[in-house]
Order: sequence, then structure tokens, then C-alpha cells
Amino acid sequence: MLFTTIAARPVAAPGFRDEQLLHPRVQAAYHDAWPALRSLLRAHAIEPSQLEVFFRVFKVGTRLEVWARNRTDASFQLLKTYPLAGTSGTLGPKRREGDGQVPEGFYRIDRFNPESLYHLSLGLDYPNAADRLLGSAKPGGDIFIHGSNVTIGCLPITDAGIREVYVLATEARHAGQTDLQVHIFPFELTDEQLQRRRGSVHYAFWQSLAAGYRQFAKHHTLPTVQVEPGGAYVVR
Repeated sequence: MLFTTIAARPVAAPGFRDEQLLHPRVQAAYHDAWPALRSLLRAHAIEPSQLEVFFRVFKVGTRLEVWARNRTDASFQLLKTYPLAGTSGTLGPKRREGDGQVPEGFYRIDRFNPESLYHLSLGLDYPNAADRLLGSAKPGGDIFIHGSNVTIGCLPITDAGIREVYVLATEARHAGQTDLQVHIFPFELTDEQLQRRRGSVHYAFWQSLAAGYRQFAKHHTLPTVQVEPGGAYVVR
């Protein structure tokens, strides 16, 4: 099975932002957040019309990182970091419905929800191919990056945080990025950190995440990830 993390060819979505702006919460988010975000992008020499974004999450450290680049740039830059405002579960992947776990792995944003119960939210494509192979018959679903500070398996970053992240994702989608990726890791997957957790039942799974983590950490480019028949991630 192929789970490619190469960005899809840009396809302009001129109506997407207009559609989102029909919703009052998105209008308010743009009013409150976009002027400062636009200045931040330009301070990094990133043009909004060329924007691509990537999101990386760490459970240890409780943070969501937003990385950005121009479509024609070779690598991403760290744009801003948002603390997770709430957590649930423990280190390790999500394997069944109702386990309270935040997933770990390589995901994509597949839904924009401007009318979320938690202000605004961005849905992840959990369960992905690896989750379906390694999880239970009912692995669960509806995993979101959202506002508020409460969670059972999702990634809350406060209402103020989600306003900024939602606007950045909307702008990237409007600029033509159809593949918005979210990589979720238990911790920074260095050799040292893995060795400290060698006795964990999740050690082999974390090793399968490590190559993707390391490629981005070294080059700031997105890896191409495949899912093997047994459910492990491998980087090609």
C-alpha cells in the first residue's frame, strides 16, 4: 500500500476561500488573525498566493508546529508553534474506538469544519491504511485539530489557536495545495529518545515512524511513506 507524502500537484481552488467566508466564525477568524499572519508569512519571505503548509505534532512537549513554504521552495520553514491545550490517553497509537488515544502516524487534513462544536476544526483522515491493518475492527474516527481545551483523542489548541491554523490551512488550500499533511509523533524520534523507551510495547511501531521523522528533521522536506502489508510504515 502506498501512503505518499509528496504534495499533490497544485490545483487552484478559487471558490474555496469564498465558501469558507460565508461562515461567521471564519469571517471573524480572518478579521482577527489574518493581518498578523500575513505579516508573519512575509517576514519569512512566503507569498500567500504561493503558500503551502505542513503540520507536525508531538505528544511529549504537547505542541503543534506549523511549517510553511512557497510552492517553488525546496524546503519548509518553521512558522509558528501552538501548545496543545489538552491531552488524553498515553504514548502509543490509537487502535480502537473509545480508547481515548490520540493517533500517531502520517495523516492528511480531509475536512474543514467551520461550524464545529469546538469553534473551528480540521479533520484528519484517521484511520489510514496502517491504522486499519493494525487496529481493531472498529478503530474509531472523527479526529480533529480544533479549538477549546478539552479532548478525547483530538488535538485542541484553544479557540485563538485554531483561528490562526484554520486561516493558514484555508489560505494554503485557496492557493492550490490539495495535500495538507499532519504528522503525529509520540516524541522526537531520535536514537537517544527511542533507546530510552526500548522496553515499550510500542517500540517497533515507533521505529517504523522514525525514518519519516528523521527525513523531515534533516531536510525539511516531506518523505514518501509506504504502508507494508503488516501495517508498518516505511520510507522509500
